[in-house]
Amino acid sequence: MSAAASAPVLVHCDADELAGATAARLVARLAQAQSLRGSASVVLTGGRNGNALLAALATAEGRDAVDFSRLDVWWGDERFLSEGDPERNVTQAREAVLDALPLDAARVHPMAPSDGTYGDDASAAAKAYAAELAAARAEGARAEVAGAVPAFDVLLLGVGPDTHVASLFPGHPAVAETERHVVAVHNAPKPPPVRISLTLPAIRSAREVWLLAAGEDKADAVSRALSGQFGPEEAPACGAYGTERTLWLLDEAAAAKLP
Repeated sequence: MSAAASAPVLVHCDADELAGATAARLVARLAQAQSLRGSASVVLTGGRNGNALLAALATAEGRDAVDFSRLDVWWGDERFLSEGDPERNVTQAREAVLDALPLDAARVHPMAPSDGTYGDDASAAAKAYAAELAAARAEGARAEVAGAVPAFDVLLLGVGPDTHVASLFPGHPAVAETERHVVAVHNAPKPPPVRISLTLPAIRSAREVWLLAAGEDKADAVSRALSGQFGPEEAPACGAYGTERTLWLLDEAAAAKLP
């Protein structure tokens, strides 16, 4: 049985309850990490479920338990579009909650846009993000693995209807990557076709990985990923797991086809 198939599954009644409960869980986990280590880190996800979570975080009770000035914010993937494009994950995250939080700008780490330092060279932008992750790892207390990525406290992933996570799609070369931690994704099966994504080795560096899915359009993907019958290249979500904990956070519609 895969690590994903054996992970705990928490089912909420609907998408709103899922977003609210997960926001509260995230606040508690980040506050705990700061209590233990002085700072915390989170990897955000975009899409319907990721943005709903961020919107819920904006009004979450107890949000002030997190010292946002000591929070590092990363992204699991990004649409390689121009700065400020409304389809970019960072743009949506800023609008949902980030602009309202007292974050340290130096600790917010968006992926490069297509009109930034690296122009339209997505591979160069991916390489630069990998270097930024490696530098952050080297600055931390746990720098025993050269060139690796930080041990993120929580890494959030939305699960797509085809079981994709981040921008790792079934059958695509990026999902089979075993060496690099960040890659450019070309010819993605959903627009936009060019993206930047963490790879499964980077995702698996996180202490906790939380997979989010809400809606009946996600039921087949959830069932497939948790069946234990497929590998990551066929169902990327089943290849996503943390070093300490993996959680599947669903609403009833997304969980409808589980045993």
